[in-house]
This record gives sequence, structure tokens and C-alpha cells, in this order.
Amino acid sequence: MTHAAPAPLSIDDLRRARAAARCGHTIEYFDTLESTNTTAAAHARAGASEGTVVIAETQTRGRGRLGRAWVSPPFRNLYLSIVLRPAIPPGDAPRLALVAGLATADAVAEWAPRVALKWPNDVLVDNRKVAGILTEMDADGDHVRFVIAGIGVNLNGTLDDFPAELRDKAGSLAMAVGAPIDRVAFAARVLSCLEARYARFLAHGFAALRSEWNARSCLQGRQVQIDDGGQRHRGIVSGVADDGALCLRDAAGHDVRIVAGEVTVVDGYQRG
Repeated sequence: MTHAAPAPLSIDDLRRARAAARCGHTIEYFDTLESTNTTAAAHARAGASEGTVVIAETQTRGRGRLGRAWVSPPFRNLYLSIVLRPAIPPGDAPRLALVAGLATADAVAEWAPRVALKWPNDVLVDNRKVAGILTEMDADGDHVRFVIAGIGVNLNGTLDDFPAELRDKAGSLAMAVGAPIDRVAFAARVLSCLEARYARFLAHGFAALRSEWNARSCLQGRQVQIDDGGQRHRGIVSGVADDGALCLRDAAGHDVRIVAGEVTVVDGYQRG
């Protein structure tokens, strides 16, 4: 594979492509940030409208799920966060991570059709994680002020960009397809896909997206172990429910619903 020469994102091209859109009508671009989610949240508190996007070329404290760091080498990948202001109960907001994950998989599929989702927030190609989602909510009682949806996608990274402990399970889209990825084209597509999925979620709820999410899941029918911090569950995945919970059938034949936790596939995950 010929690696893409490191170069800044052509942000003006992306801004023109999204100028009239719901998601990305305003794009704030930075060389370096601690975290795009942190900056997007500050913009939201200051009154940024829904659809405002923050992009950084690198993050010094990029965050993943469960407090993990998100490796953010400069000029290779896509690190963006978007301000959403959904008129939904706070209890429905966690489903936006699944919505953003499905949208990201939609975009990745245009380059690598064998994309898969691992509940709740990982996007995989060839059993390697290429993207992750981190959503964070600000609410007041039963009112959602805003949700920040952070999307990190490894586009043109190499194995050397990852810490040694991640090199057997992390990858990039360029590694999967054997060619450099146009970062502007990908960013425009992921925002377009997010706009479409988000609109459908607002109109019909996550139930309208559930079958498509399950169709992309690498966990469907697999035996998994889930640690939720205080309890360990084990069973066969039957799918994601209308409310976004992961449903299992345990060894005793009982149905178990999981709303949060760390998922391990007992025999490794594959799809297709």
C-alpha cells in the first residue's frame, strides 16, 4: 500500500460540501486540541447551534469509551465531534451512540463493504477496530441541553501508529483497502450518513434503525461475556433491542438485557 503523505485536511472543500447541511453547516477546525468532544461541549454551552462540527488534526487527550485514550496521530485520520440538540428524554440519549455508529459504518462501507458493528460503539473491518464513538450528554432534569457525538476514524494510519498492545486488534481503513483514503471525501460522507440516520431516529426512534444495526452486528448469534462493573454475564447474542440494549440468551435459557458493559466474544469475532 502507498501511504498518503501527511497533509492538512482541505477544510475549505469540506465546508463548501456541507454549507447547506444540517450536520456540518459550521465546521470549526483546529491543528491541535486536547479533545474534540471537550471543545464541542464548550461551543455548545456557549450557544453553538445543532450540527456544529469540531475537527482537529490531532488530539493530545483524545478520549474513548470507559476512559480509554484515543490514539490521535496528526494528518492521517478523522477526529470530529458534533453538537446535537435532540428533543428527546435524557434516557433516550445513549441510543445516539448506536445511531452514530451505524452512520459511521454506512460511510466506511462505501470503501470497505465488509464493515461490522460491535456493540455498543465500535466499527470493525476485517476484525480490526477502525472507528469508535463517544457520546456525552448535558441535561437539566428531563430536558436534554445537548449531546456531543464524537467520531474517531482511523483512515490512513499504519500499525506503527498504534501502541504495541493494540496492533493485533486495531487498524485503519487504508490498511483494509490497500490504498490511501481521501479524508475530505470520507468526512463529507460520514456527516451525510449521520444526518440521514439522525433524522430517522428523531422521527421514528431507534426501533426504525434496529434491524439495520443488527444486520451489521458482528455479535449476532455469538457467545459473549459481558462485565458491567459489578456482574458478569455470559450468553448467546440475540440482537439489539428497540431501546438499544444488547439481548442475550444465557445457558439456562433466560433472556438477559444488557444496557452497559465491556463485551468479549468468547471465540473471537468474525462476520461473513
